[in-house]
Amino acid sequence: MTGRQLHLGVFIYPGGHHIAAWRHPAMQAQRITELGYYRECAQIAERGKFDMFFVGDALNAREREGRVMGQVAINNLDPVSIVSAIASVTERIGLVATLSTTYHEPFSIASKFATLDHLSGGRAGWNVVTTSDDKSALNFSRTHAMDKALRYERAAAFVDVVTGLWDSWDDGAVVGDAATGQFLDPASIHAVDHSSPFFAVAGPAMMPRPPQGWPVLVQAGGSPPGRDFAARIGEAIFTAQGELPEAQAFRSDIHARMAARGRSANSVKIMPGLSPMLGDTEAAAQRRAEEFAELVDPAVGVWMLTEMTKFRLYDHPLDQPLPTADIRASSPALNRNATTLVERAEREALTLRDAARIMVRSRVHQSFVGTPEQLAGHMSHWLEAGGCDGFNILPPLFPDDLATFVDQVVPVLQRLGVFRREYSGSTLRDHLGLPRPKGRSINTAGL
Repeated sequence: MTGRQLHLGVFIYPGGHHIAAWRHPAMQAQRITELGYYRECAQIAERGKFDMFFVGDALNAREREGRVMGQVAINNLDPVSIVSAIASVTERIGLVATLSTTYHEPFSIASKFATLDHLSGGRAGWNVVTTSDDKSALNFSRTHAMDKALRYERAAAFVDVVTGLWDSWDDGAVVGDAATGQFLDPASIHAVDHSSPFFAVAGPAMMPRPPQGWPVLVQAGGSPPGRDFAARIGEAIFTAQGELPEAQAFRSDIHARMAARGRSANSVKIMPGLSPMLGDTEAAAQRRAEEFAELVDPAVGVWMLTEMTKFRLYDHPLDQPLPTADIRASSPALNRNATTLVERAEREALTLRDAARIMVRSRVHQSFVGTPEQLAGHMSHWLEAGGCDGFNILPPLFPDDLATFVDQVVPVLQRLGVFRREYSGSTLRDHLGLPRPKGRSINTAGL
């Protein structure tokens, strides 16, 4: 044992991370727009001492060639609304919401996450994304997605403004002296005065500095520009590697990029996605995986592949090899998730049907079929081998599979000495072992 401890997040997904989970007899599909569904899942994760409850975002409906797909569940509800509601029914678990730097403004996002951090007692995290798909652009008065390099330039400026706003109030700026009538110390509140090709923001923020200084910055960069951005701002990185050598290489690459920026490797936690299908025996777990597979309309997997690769696969024979050369030729700048799957298809000679099954099971994230003891051993091995700092758990079915993980996997991880038995702190930074930023991240002028 190295003494290192796993960090665990749960990624909530309305219909479950298996794309057909909404059809399972244990799932009540109508619940996915109800508060009780999210409350139950968050409270289960908190019972399991998870670091964070993670909510993704989507800025367009799920469509196939201009028509909404009727065979899949909805995307997430508004992520900030979800975690804000969850803050009132939980006490310790971190609350991470995803919002795009391409389709929002810095002042608004700074205010949302500062408010969440205050109301939750320091449990907020912002998953910083840039949004690459053209369909989302059509919902924001644009005809296509912003160029990747430009998106990341905008995102870097965006985060500078947001952190500057969080730092525009000194700690202790609220005096609250009823006797003198002094509520605030004006000398402790500062202008931001940011000016760049993307933004002009005067500031200051309209509320005190968040309890954590900054809500935790989460990132999911996979491409070279994404990795650079993650190394620049990321404090937790949600990534997708299915094999240990690939995960080790990714983690080493991020650490090297961070070192080049003067950042310590200890200032980030790298957490691959992991979707576990569990059973009392390996055979039982495999039967359960097959049960879920029977629920899948093959057209759904082909649609998911088409969306990810941006290559039309609807007329390609299911039992012929995935046309990876055609996919590469049609879109030389595949995103990292698409590249990962194409490389796997070439390595393993996957058919379209094979690739579609991978997509419906866990998209491109790592999937595991086996017993709770086997899963705990697998996770511990990845930690000890330097493949990760923890995992973002993607249960195939909510809330049942999350409860199984908490009740049957977490106790084994605790016995192995790689996961906490109790929370030792109250903030998300405490859970992740991250320092509180000192403040005044940019040059500011007193008002």
